[in-house]
Amino acid sequence: MCGSGGGQTRELREVYHFISAQQRYLNQEPRHTNTSSLTSTSQKLPGVWISSSAGRLGNQLGMYASLLSLARLNGRQAYLCPSSAKYLEPLFNLSLPRLPEKENVNLTEYWLDDWMEEKYKSISLMRVHLTGHGFSWTFFDRYRDDIKREFTFLPIIRETTDTFLRSVAAKIHSQFSGANITFVGMHVRRGDYVRIVPNYRRGVIADAGYLAKAMERMRGRYPDSVFIVASDDVTWCRHNINVSRGDVYFVADGIPQASSGQDIAVLAACNHTIMTIGTFGFWCAYLAGGDVIYLSNNFLPNSPFLRIFRYKAAYLPNWEGIPADLSSLTKKKT
Repeated sequence: MCGSGGGQTRELREVYHFISAQQRYLNQEPRHTNTSSLTSTSQKLPGVWISSSAGRLGNQLGMYASLLSLARLNGRQAYLCPSSAKYLEPLFNLSLPRLPEKENVNLTEYWLDDWMEEKYKSISLMRVHLTGHGFSWTFFDRYRDDIKREFTFLPIIRETTDTFLRSVAAKIHSQFSGANITFVGMHVRRGDYVRIVPNYRRGVIADAGYLAKAMERMRGRYPDSVFIVASDDVTWCRHNINVSRGDVYFVADGIPQASSGQDIAVLAACNHTIMTIGTFGFWCAYLAGGDVIYLSNNFLPNSPFLRIFRYKAAYLPNWEGIPADLSSLTKKKT
């Protein structure tokens, strides 16, 4: 009986240490509203700069981070516009002040390509509405620590994340007493991309073969890998990801009807990441840190999408790409 109790105590201690480590990461420094090295309330900067995106959460995160970075580089005052606030404020304690209604006039739209350029460091306009594709890490990675502090999840989001990961850890320890755990977040983007990418961008999205290769690479590096899967098509994932080894868990099973923000929070709390494509998966990986594997070279060389998309601007240099299988596109062509 004493041995059994000691084992349970050890397992609970391991879970506690894991959760504590994640919370230390998520709370690297105390944050208070309207304070950050990117923004300052002690001295209001000139100008009115905002950003917006027609996209969903991943795009909103990218444009917000780029706004913070470019406003700082240009010495301008950034504000949070209502269209972005509805996505971000339910998740994060953001530092930017809300855009006053009276200031939402006479703003000049300024288009951003999806990579940083020198001209963006010297924008002379005082009243700017940033639009376009400013999602690339090349805009904001110079302020990585500030961006990660900015995207610190609210306590209720973190509590749900911790509860879920704690439950997974308990299940693993019930099967393998004393086992170590390395959480690998997996985001599988499908949804409208199933139609858009092959038909309009001459590309492919991740298939079962890519996911299997990525998982084997992670297992090779971290034999104690446990995969945490989130997707906009969980049914497809259940049919195409091998779960027979008992090391795959779906966020949807532990957090029914989880929001997209909760999905990012869970994957960001993991040690490493397997992503497919898209800005949502990017932010899961960027916030998590650790090793990242992504689907690379997934567009044909003559894809029109490559006019506005650059692989080097989409994925960090130290991330590892696995080339996509383009045979489904080349077969159609022949």
